[in-house]
Amino acid sequence: MVEPTEPFSQILAHLLHILPVALALVLPVVLVGAVLLHLVRNGSLTTTVTVLVLVPVAGLIAGVLGVTGIMFTTTLTTLLLVCLLVTVVTVPVAVVLGRRVARRTVWEREARERERAAEASRRELVAWISHDLRTPLAGIRAMAEALADGVVHDPVEVTGYANQISIESRRLSSMVDDLFELSRITAGALHLTMAAVPLQEIVSDALATQQPVASRKRVRVSAAAEAVPVVLGSDPELARVVRNLVANAIRHTPPDGTVAVEIGVVGQEALLSVQDSCGGIPETELPRVFDVAFRGSAARTPGAEAGGGLGLAIAKGLVEAHHGRIAARNHDRGCRFEVHLPLATT
Repeated sequence: MVEPTEPFSQILAHLLHILPVALALVLPVVLVGAVLLHLVRNGSLTTTVTVLVLVPVAGLIAGVLGVTGIMFTTTLTTLLLVCLLVTVVTVPVAVVLGRRVARRTVWEREARERERAAEASRRELVAWISHDLRTPLAGIRAMAEALADGVVHDPVEVTGYANQISIESRRLSSMVDDLFELSRITAGALHLTMAAVPLQEIVSDALATQQPVASRKRVRVSAAAEAVPVVLGSDPELARVVRNLVANAIRHTPPDGTVAVEIGVVGQEALLSVQDSCGGIPETELPRVFDVAFRGSAARTPGAEAGGGLGLAIAKGLVEAHHGRIAARNHDRGCRFEVHLPLATT
């Protein structure tokens, strides 16, 4: 035993005598702890923190028992009880802290992944939009210069050029509107005026606006309603969702194909489905159909007119702003988009 009244040199001699014994007993515990940490390296952070807490406590107990020769005196019993209390207190704290650190680590990792994905989407969007804006602008510039220089003077040709300039201008305006809408959604600046809205009326109006496009492509558009749900939402934004989905379905459906729109109720939600005849989407691309500027592979309905790659992303943002959800899956010989919206409470 080391007496507190002993001189420092004597205490140091005791320490040098105890040190080899303590190291011989503690080192195996530390090695076992290192092995355990290696085994749980791919496990949860909580388990790792718990092992890190238990190893020093176990090493301390082993060293004390070895130095005292496992002679249970009052002092040793008291020390062991203190170690036990420390273990009882520190292990739960380690578990709680480990879970908090693990959640924070997972959140930070997911945030970094979301940030990288968003940055990649922004770069892809800039590339696509830059290309899409240059094409109609180049056509408008060429036709405007031809008209200004008098290269085209035949009244029929002049009218044709003017009509084409008008078409390209509307296309540019549509792209700008899509960009503005998407920026409102991503910036959180979208403010909805919520009210009870009959979903069937929105679908009817949207189909009426898209019918001329479908007729030009010889695509049949059918509508069916198993119920007449009333949803809580904003009329213009919900109409935008339906138009985007139907326009996307018409764009990717080959001539003489069919686009089927169905309305129903599932539980406490209204269900809107849009089924096209595009031939399906590769399974590897399905998770990305709502990404900004994603257009899919060229194999999907060859000859289909390319869109701006923003319609489905806008639809997803607007649906989520209504506390709903949207999904896409392959069904039969095409792709089926399903929108779930909360019903209006009466």
